[in-house]
Amino acid sequence: MSPFQRHIDACNDLPSPAGFIPFRIAGAQVGWLGPELARALTFFPRDFHFDAEGVAMAARLRGTPARAEALAAVTRSLAGRGFFTLRDEAFDVRAEPEGPVLALLDRGAIPAFGVRAEGVHLNGLVRRADGLQVWVGVRSRSKPVAPGQLDHVVAGGIPAGLDPMQCLVKEAAEEASIPPELAGQAREVARLSYVMRHGEGMRRDILHAFDLDLPEEFTPVPADGEVERFELWPVRRLYEAVRDTDEVKFNVNLVLIDLFLREGLIDPAGEEGRALRLGLEQGG
Repeated sequence: MSPFQRHIDACNDLPSPAGFIPFRIAGAQVGWLGPELARALTFFPRDFHFDAEGVAMAARLRGTPARAEALAAVTRSLAGRGFFTLRDEAFDVRAEPEGPVLALLDRGAIPAFGVRAEGVHLNGLVRRADGLQVWVGVRSRSKPVAPGQLDHVVAGGIPAGLDPMQCLVKEAAEEASIPPELAGQAREVARLSYVMRHGEGMRRDILHAFDLDLPEEFTPVPADGEVERFELWPVRRLYEAVRDTDEVKFNVNLVLIDLFLREGLIDPAGEEGRALRLGLEQGG
């Protein structure tokens, strides 16, 4: 098995939704609920109805604002009972990635409700005469997720109301002091997905991967405390870190494997490359 496959497997450790209960809004399934959360929702009968097909938001809640308000009230109650920690950042809730927004849900509750989330990841590239270099972020040691691990120069979840490029430009300025006119030159190069167990819930994530060729004279500067520092690495060093270690944040590995395939460090036409490409997109 390819040494890179373990990272894909780690992000796809929930092969079946068996044991989870479908969650619907306006007749469309938007998520999956664990049994404990589903039981907790029975205490909110005005907002959630149960039937043979699972759990649905009440039909009386018409439109995104009404559903968002109901979900905000319920999640505040559930957070107080320890189901999750709210992040005070709303994400769009859709049945399909390109579908209409059906509701808003706090980012901290997204995995518990099994709702699909989307994020952006930026490969900050410097193409020099001696070969491709990649900017790497060293995550703050105070971060609750993957403290001190290696990360992209820019990465973040897409909040409600923003598209991937708008989010990327925003995050680039906030995280790495990359000016909007430079960040706006990034190219979306891949859309990767995975389904991962998260406590009693699941992460159903779509990662929008971007490449940005940065000038040799440009140095990213941490701006919001998310990253301790940035380092410029030869792509081969980063390749070896992903291949041989667990120093890189779990989902960042996936975007870097995609980069290695596109740059030819892993032969995309070979058996290993074809298997990795299928794995990167298996989450749907």
